Amino acid sequence: MTRRGFLVVCGAALAGGAAVLSRVLQAGPNNEARPAEGRQAEARFYRRADGRTVECDLCFRGCRIADGTNGFCRNRVNRAGVLYSTVYGRPSAVNVEPVEKEPMHHFLPGTNMLCIGTASCNYRCRFCHNWHLSQRSLEEVRYALDIQPRAMVDRARSAAVPAVSFTYNEPTVFYEYVYDIAAKAQDAGVRTIMHTNGGMSPRPLRALLEHMDGVTVDLKAWSREFYADVCGARRDPVLETLRIIREKGAWLEIVNLVLPDHNDGPEEIRSMCRWIRRELGEATPLHFSRFHPTYRMADLAPTPVATLERCREIALAEGLHYVSIGNVPGHPANSTYCPGCAEQIIVRHHFTVTRIAMDDGRCAYCGHAIPGVWS
Repeated sequence: MTRRGFLVVCGAALAGGAAVLSRVLQAGPNNEARPAEGRQAEARFYRRADGRTVECDLCFRGCRIADGTNGFCRNRVNRAGVLYSTVYGRPSAVNVEPVEKEPMHHFLPGTNMLCIGTASCNYRCRFCHNWHLSQRSLEEVRYALDIQPRAMVDRARSAAVPAVSFTYNEPTVFYEYVYDIAAKAQDAGVRTIMHTNGGMSPRPLRALLEHMDGVTVDLKAWSREFYADVCGARRDPVLETLRIIREKGAWLEIVNLVLPDHNDGPEEIRSMCRWIRRELGEATPLHFSRFHPTYRMADLAPTPVATLERCREIALAEGLHYVSIGNVPGHPANSTYCPGCAEQIIVRHHFTVTRIAMDDGRCAYCGHAIPGVWS
């Protein structure tokens, strides 16, 4: 890789929120940084409409895409009645990072994962922390790596990480790339996880979950109005996604980014927690994460820690067993507690695990079974 290319990749990775550039991004013909026009692969889950118009069935939007134009996510283009993914094999960020950063607390704690992201998203969240990637097209990101699925799995194995994660931007918008990497990773004995907004349509979601070990879902708010006004999206497809993930058996964790005076009302939090317990189960981990001013909500103050603590108290009172506070380094609620004896069983400082007091998926103090993926 040229010096200029290396600097571009580092810049893209840092802009996407990455902390450590992966040591597996070695120079070579399959991962040189190049201008972003890239290659294209035929998309999945679309159908012809009339003439050369196509209808995309990948997410809740159901975009109707005329010849020569892109869908809402920017990453799917209609060429003479054939829909293509423009980001297949073109990741804009590839890094080795802790699994706790997803966040995922009951999935191989203390290990690293190979994190993969591209450009763009099918949401327009005004508070997005990774907007440098998610709110830009591939052309606006300008540079991307060229790494095909088999080569990506090889890099995960050479880095000796137990899992790959599809993150930084919404995996739905690079679905074909995610699917092919996940299937090959599964064949190679590498675990797979993704962090999603939950807007994928049921049919592609079910197909992908055949090759997915764990999923972190952003439940942005309980309010439909919040989804429409702040995210440019819809809430109810996310609830269906959560039910499908639980039904299919992939490990599931939920993140709620708490924005002051937007989605932090006690009754809203209580209704959300009651739904989670009723529909998904009391053992579903729920993370309340602190908002920091960014993107188009840079004038909003950070979430008060007291607000996060109140949200956690409500969730515990509603019967959820594993409720954490994120983006507050050093807070005791970032650790995992046994619901049987209340002892700390996974001790964390932000993204670093300092102690695990578990034996074969059970609390080392009282023997209570702790659900998750531990090996």
